[in-house]
This record gives sequence, structure tokens and C-alpha cells, in this order.
Amino acid sequence: MSFELIKMVNEAQKKASVVDARSGDTVRVHQKIKEGAKERIQIFEGVVIRTDRKASHTSRITVRKIASGVGVEKSFLIHSPLVEKIEIVRRAKVRRNYLSFLRNRSGKSARLKGLNFDREGVNTLPEPTIEEQIAEAPVVEAEAPVEETPAPKAE
Repeated sequence: MSFELIKMVNEAQKKASVVDARSGDTVRVHQKIKEGAKERIQIFEGVVIRTDRKASHTSRITVRKIASGVGVEKSFLIHSPLVEKIEIVRRAKVRRNYLSFLRNRSGKSARLKGLNFDREGVNTLPEPTIEEQIAEAPVVEAEAPVEETPAPKAE
């Protein structure tokens, strides 16, 4: 019984629909950044070098980019509320899940062979079903109606 309860909580934390990002994809990750009282969206664009636990609520992608000649890697939890959206820019043909060999390469040797794909079709998320919308809706408890007693009449 406790496993079922844990499973329910984990499923409740998942987003209704996410983009299917694979290793070798060039993606733009829109992430919420909080600075004091302000909040802004920061975009991190790079190549997905690793995907982990796609079916789980802890699914993650590792994105690598070159910034000012230095390789920068960042890991994103796909179902995190801080990740606004993931947009696939380019898709490449790769034969493995973990592209760690890209760390040792630069320039032309770090290129991946591109694939033709439907960019708009991949980046549009399916509409959530009615059951998913109901599950995501916040629960509001209704207050019991208050009975009013008539005020005594003045004579």
C-alpha cells in the first residue's frame, strides 16, 4: 500500500506533457531564474549529451555548450517547475545515449550529422486529456452555507 501511495505522489509531480528530447538534439531550455523578488526566463542552448530515466518523474537531460571557448554542462530535471519549456532546434544521428566523447573534441570533429525532422510537430505538446486537467486542477474546499437567523423585529 505504501508503494502505491509513493507512486501516486510521484505521478502527481510529473508535467502533463513534455518534449521528447534525445541524445544528440540541440535544444533551447527556458529556465526560470529568481533574483531577489524578481523572476526572469533564461535560455540555455546546447547539445543534449545524456538522457536519464525518461519514464520517471526524475527524468533529466544534460546539455553541453561552448561559452567563450570553455565547455559548460548543465543538468535539467524535465519535470521541474523551474523548467518552463524545452524546444528542440536540431536533431542529429547518434548511436549511443551518453555522448561523453564530445568533451574531448572541438571544432569540426565535434560536429554531429544532422537529420531532417518536423520541428513544429516535435515542439508542439499534445493537449492534456480531461482526466489530466482534473488531476492538475487545484483542490478548493467549499465552505458550508451559513444560515442566517432573522433579526428580532423592533416594535
